[in-house]
Amino acid sequence: QLQASGGGLVQAGGSLRLSCAASGRTFSSYSVGWFRQAPGKEREFVAAIRGGGNRYYSGSVKGRFTISRDNAKSTVYLQMNSLKPEDTAVYYCAADSRQWAFSVLTTASAYDYWGQGTLVTVSS
Repeated sequence: QLQASGGGLVQAGGSLRLSCAASGRTFSSYSVGWFRQAPGKEREFVAAIRGGGNRYYSGSVKGRFTISRDNAKSTVYLQMNSLKPEDTAVYYCAADSRQWAFSVLTTASAYDYWGQGTLVTVSS
């Protein structure tokens, strides 16, 4: 199971850190991705990290967001800096045991396990 947390209301230019906590002893080998869905829009890829630590970002967040993991805590983080109103969305974390290429990890169908989502609201 995955539990996403850390969302909230922040002003433009501010920062938030999202957490995705997992249960299970083999989490360290899982690829984990963050997706987001804004009202009236489709779910979109934000960032992913593989079991070995390699990371990949969407162009819209690269340079502002950082994905990281603490395998001892079975948790993946998404540090979001320089937030913009267009970052407002429900953020979901997802995990999968297969070592897909990043081109595949950008798609929601690559993941078997999903968290419940946490709302991030960025005010202008």
